[in-house]
Amino acid sequence: MGGADARIVRNAALLILALVALRLVAAAVTPVTFDEAYYWLWSKHLAGGYYDHPPMVAYVIRAGTMMAGDTGFGVRVFSILLALPMSYAIYRAAAILFGGVRVAATSAILLNVTMMASVGTLIVTPDAPLLVASSFVLFFLAKVLDTGRGAWWLAAGAAVGAALLSKYTAMFFGPAILIWLAAVPKLRRWFLSPWPYLGGLVALAVFSPVILWNWDHQWVSFAKQLGRAKIEDFRPVFIAELIPTQIAFATPLVFILGAMGLHALTWRRAGALASRVLIETMFWTIVAYFIWHSLHARVEANWFAPVYPPFVVAAAAAASLVQWEPRARRLADFCLRWAAPAGIAMFAALIVQANTGWLSGYRRDATVRSVGVGWRELAAEIEAVRARTGATCVLAPDYGTTGWLAFYLPRGTCVVQQNQRIRWVNMPEPDQRLLAGKLLYVDELRPDGNPFLGDLFAQVTQVAQLQRRRGPLVIETYGIDLLEGAKGDVLDRSPPPEAR
Repeated sequence: MGGADARIVRNAALLILALVALRLVAAAVTPVTFDEAYYWLWSKHLAGGYYDHPPMVAYVIRAGTMMAGDTGFGVRVFSILLALPMSYAIYRAAAILFGGVRVAATSAILLNVTMMASVGTLIVTPDAPLLVASSFVLFFLAKVLDTGRGAWWLAAGAAVGAALLSKYTAMFFGPAILIWLAAVPKLRRWFLSPWPYLGGLVALAVFSPVILWNWDHQWVSFAKQLGRAKIEDFRPVFIAELIPTQIAFATPLVFILGAMGLHALTWRRAGALASRVLIETMFWTIVAYFIWHSLHARVEANWFAPVYPPFVVAAAAAASLVQWEPRARRLADFCLRWAAPAGIAMFAALIVQANTGWLSGYRRDATVRSVGVGWRELAAEIEAVRARTGATCVLAPDYGTTGWLAFYLPRGTCVVQQNQRIRWVNMPEPDQRLLAGKLLYVDELRPDGNPFLGDLFAQVTQVAQLQRRRGPLVIETYGIDLLEGAKGDVLDRSPPPEAR
């Protein structure tokens, strides 16, 4: 590697390390989201699967809390550090597919400055390990192409299996790989080789704990997630949300470069056929499904995580390889020059806004319901009410409130979701002696209260109304009900809709 190439690699590595350090700081100051608190509870009871998702997110959080304790930083630290191997994988994939240090370093930097990667590895959801695994899928397939060695199919299978352990969306890697092999004449020989099929068996073996868990639980997780693909009504209005949300998650300048790169690859303006088709199939196979899904339901922006590795490689190709007309060249150069500063500024603004509300003048925004700002103070007030009333357990109506209560109340406090018991099937049943005494029910204040509580308890008394705040903004007001005299089983053990 020449001096100029070494300098490019060094500068890229330093920038990525700085971005990881910035995320670690943000992780330490930003309260956990309700999803993270929920997955943190998963991590205390590891299993082969869960009602909502495969188990990888629980293992990631468990690794982090073993490193840094049961804190917001501990929940997030391992996920954030996974950006380092993710960056290596995308660097190597781009270098193999399109050659040269510049396009490789650019790919790694562009992936890290997207909100999908910066926020997606900070806020730990199944999309965080999925993004990392997807980068390795692309890397190992590039190694198959580069070396022609069948053993790399085993590595690709392991990466696909890890992706499937993260989120069921990874099932689309199978069709994408088959399309790639069929579309490139020189790769069709692999259909007659045992190696791709052995790779598939490796993926299946890695994914098998999820299959076994579902087998043992009436296939409930498969039914819940795969049932979303069923079109029951036609509501194409959701298509209009796809592009704006992805512009935000990719950041505008990376999105422009990615779109330019996909266009250039389609029209054979960069790279060899096999490289171009790999990028296109890994991107468009999943995107095509989400476009179809949006005909009847909302597609959340973070669901696109597995397409970001090929997308940023296409963006780097647009910036570094394609010979553009002068106007397009100026646009590509502008986007490349300012992509990192713009991505860093957007990330910093989001963290400041989520924690303080300053940028909106303390008005409500999309972050206030999901990020647990104010929950530490609220939990202290709830604990004071619990101690004053002598309640032995705290009940909640949803998994998010349950997660936050468990995370912010003193460790060891009995906290139970009253309904949807399938979510907690991997965890020991709450002590029935604790449920037999006085209980607190914590729920957002409702005009009609919670009338069903009267059917379960002889006495229901509202003992407090407590607010969760971000500065002067009241995010939610919670009604705290004291429940006494249980008439039967406190918990609603109705089966989930998928098991009925």
